[in-house]
Amino acid sequence: MNPPEPAPPDGPAEAVPVMAPQLRALRRRAALTLEAAARTAGLSPAHLSRLETGQRQPSLPMLLALARTYGTTVSELLGETAADRDAVIRAEDMEPTRAGGWTYWQAGAPGRGMQALRVHVPHGSQGDIVRVHPGEEWLHVLRGELRLRLGDAVHRLGPGDGAHFDSLTPHRIAAEDDGGVDLLFVHTLLQSPTAALCLGPTNGGTP
Repeated sequence: MNPPEPAPPDGPAEAVPVMAPQLRALRRRAALTLEAAARTAGLSPAHLSRLETGQRQPSLPMLLALARTYGTTVSELLGETAADRDAVIRAEDMEPTRAGGWTYWQAGAPGRGMQALRVHVPHGSQGDIVRVHPGEEWLHVLRGELRLRLGDAVHRLGPGDGAHFDSLTPHRIAAEDDGGVDLLFVHTLLQSPTAALCLGPTNGGTP
């Protein structure tokens, strides 16, 4: 889905170099060989080696698996400490931002490996834009009816419904109701800011 670019405070370019040596240091702290850590996390040793040298970017499931393997948190994998970020985000601190017709509120702390947003998508806004980029996305419909296209499949979601998908799958979102749709939305930021690819309107118009 990826909302209109909210200019993440700490870009992925900074996250990956910090995380690569951190992954190696945490593995050594856990007294695990590359092979043993990779086996426990469900990765190949070659892939884990590439993660530790910054040649590959981990998905969210990989980060969770490595955090369990090393007995730590995703935040520590990303080089954060408890003092770096506030754990609680107050409603009064969530200032609305508008871009591309969407309104969104930062629902999570800035500078983390995931970005959490509360999003309002008006009817007729950006429904013809297809997005493809590395990472994962999760959304939950709070109000209204949502039309989500993933690849060639079209899904209609109502309040309480959700979706969790690989964002390399071409995807687009539109509000079915005249009043728009309100969402909770989480996506990974472990990719280049230039990686998002807008393919433009698809053939055949709105599904």
